Amino acid sequence: MPFVSVSFFPFVRLFSFRAALFLSRGSFPFARLFSFRAALFLSCGSFPFASFFYTAVFYRVGYLYSKKNLYLKSISDRFGRRSFTGVAIGDLLEREELSSGELKGKIIAFDAYNVIYQFITSIRGRDGKPLTDMNGSVTSHLSGLLYRTAGFVEDGIKPVFVFDGVPPELKAETIEKRREIRNEAHEKWKSAMERGDTAEILKYSQAAVKIDPQIIDESKMLLSMMGIPIVEAPSEGEAQASFMAEKGDVDYVSSQDYDAFVFGAGVVIRNLTISGKRKLPGKNVYIDVLPEKVILENNLKRLGVTRGQFIDIALCIGTDFNKGIDRVGAKTALKLIKEHGSFEAVLKFKGADDQIERYAAAKEFFDHPPTISDYTLKWERPDKEKMIEFLCGKRDFLESRVVSAWEKINAGFETKTKQPTLDQWF
Repeated sequence: MPFVSVSFFPFVRLFSFRAALFLSRGSFPFARLFSFRAALFLSCGSFPFASFFYTAVFYRVGYLYSKKNLYLKSISDRFGRRSFTGVAIGDLLEREELSSGELKGKIIAFDAYNVIYQFITSIRGRDGKPLTDMNGSVTSHLSGLLYRTAGFVEDGIKPVFVFDGVPPELKAETIEKRREIRNEAHEKWKSAMERGDTAEILKYSQAAVKIDPQIIDESKMLLSMMGIPIVEAPSEGEAQASFMAEKGDVDYVSSQDYDAFVFGAGVVIRNLTISGKRKLPGKNVYIDVLPEKVILENNLKRLGVTRGQFIDIALCIGTDFNKGIDRVGAKTALKLIKEHGSFEAVLKFKGADDQIERYAAAKEFFDHPPTISDYTLKWERPDKEKMIEFLCGKRDFLESRVVSAWEKINAGFETKTKQPTLDQWF
């Protein structure tokens, strides 16, 4: 007898449902295939249509469950991410929740380009377009910088914004690829606009985002008006921020990307500029995205690798400065480095000796990136008049909201308790 009528009794059918659901919780296709086979066996009823019905239902439940897991697992990486992130090594790193007030009094260096990109892609109207003034100029970055930064200062955080400088020649290929992706997304966005497809409009408008010199100049100008220090990196902003943390001039680096770890940052704070309620992609479901910290040393010990090997893992996966090994993700790269010891040995094992020189150049850049020491970190009182003149007079912001943000920043310089004010501290 090829199949037993195991679902003759209701409780057995209930068991088959629970078993199929359990078996289908994997995130990979083979797990869902297994759940399909399990559901087929466990739900075989006395009638053919019952067997077919249970099989279809259980497989679908398993598929949706595993898909939900994938969304929840990667949600903090999806929001605010650049359209071609630097290092896809996040799956190897454990994150820690931040306790209430843990960042109070801390100096945090923000990767300015990363933050601005997040604001432009996330602060948008229902039509998927960034916020603009009456002249059609984008204001999403100004809105994000004004209100988020005011919130940081109100919470006792002392922010520093580090801007990228001249990209290295090694990054030319990545930059060109990003440009191609952006141009393609722009064409798809225009097509979606013609069709009136709201979901596609939002999707491709975010991918088509370009941070032009005007956006950067306006961001620097606003931050200066707010009294927030900015640092101009000679090359990569995350490298400069990591250098400042290593020197002890800042406590943490804040970025959504993982490049900071490869550049040597000890602790990176994530989700600080995008925390709050966020919508799951493609779903009418909202979840809480909370700030978290990732401590490099703890992760190196847990993974059993050195910092040099950690860089080698990143190189095998692929970075902004080198193409990774085909079909090698984070977990496979970790396994290969632990087995062979270095990227050179892995490339030889893979028969890719011709890539060793390129990988070596990228590793040298990660180990010794261009940085500067002649920067000044000084927090000053926000200039209320200039903020109102620029944001309200030229960019159509509501004066009441600008004044509210100014009050939050200025409050850091007011003596409300016996504790030192920012003026006294610095």
